[in-house]
Amino acid sequence: MSDNKTATRTVFFISDHSGVTAETMGHSLLSQFEGIAFRAVTLPFISTMDKAAEALQRINATALADGTAPIIFSTLVRDAERQLVKGANGLFLDFFDAFLAPLEAELGQKSSHALGRAHGMIDLAGYMTRIDATNFALANDDGGQGREYERADVVLLGVSRSGKTPTCLYLALQYGIYAANYPLMEEDLEGGELPAAVRPYARKLFGLTIEPARLQQIREVRRPESRYASAQQVHYELRAAERMYSRFGVPHIDTTHCSVEEISSRILQLTGIPRRLRP
Repeated sequence: MSDNKTATRTVFFISDHSGVTAETMGHSLLSQFEGIAFRAVTLPFISTMDKAAEALQRINATALADGTAPIIFSTLVRDAERQLVKGANGLFLDFFDAFLAPLEAELGQKSSHALGRAHGMIDLAGYMTRIDATNFALANDDGGQGREYERADVVLLGVSRSGKTPTCLYLALQYGIYAANYPLMEEDLEGGELPAAVRPYARKLFGLTIEPARLQQIREVRRPESRYASAQQVHYELRAAERMYSRFGVPHIDTTHCSVEEISSRILQLTGIPRRLRP
């Protein structure tokens, strides 16, 4: 019997488009299996029989080299390419095949089997919203020069390295949310008042906090052996930020054990901000 603690399995994510859907769903499933190292290989844009044949050859060669059948997560839409890759020497898990047939039966209509619908350019207005929201997040990052807070759906507050920037970008890319962020600097924390720049937008504010030990670890990588990364400074900033949140009724969450996806979902849930886009 193999020892799962040292096992390594190759995982293929196969798609006729970018592979984002296969990767996202596949990684979610694989995260349930601890102690196994997965080597991920993404094969995107498998949109012809020739490319499907190349993918088949690569999967079979990997199975031979590893001595173990790879796991294959597929979002191939067209039957011909899907059936070809399905014959590979591996565990073939087909997301579209699993869900399209029941949907077709329920809706009484065959699916179009069109390529690239999930992440394509069919919804041009939605795509442009995504781009505009992302540009907005970049222009208004860490109290940037833009400071177009009147346009913002949400303004994130937090001390340095608490997760503001990645959360803003994820909200923009995934949901078309206009998210700005403002870093709580030492001068902001000393006064105990909401910073003047964000005070008029109190109803849009949302705070992020993090456990001191984790923040110190992150800062130590960025600026080793600095005051910025010291335990004393980290504890002071976090206590002051949390006092500010409580005093002014700013909703907030602890990001220590949350992925950026979880942080974003919790913000939307707690604020009720409507999603402009669906991922």
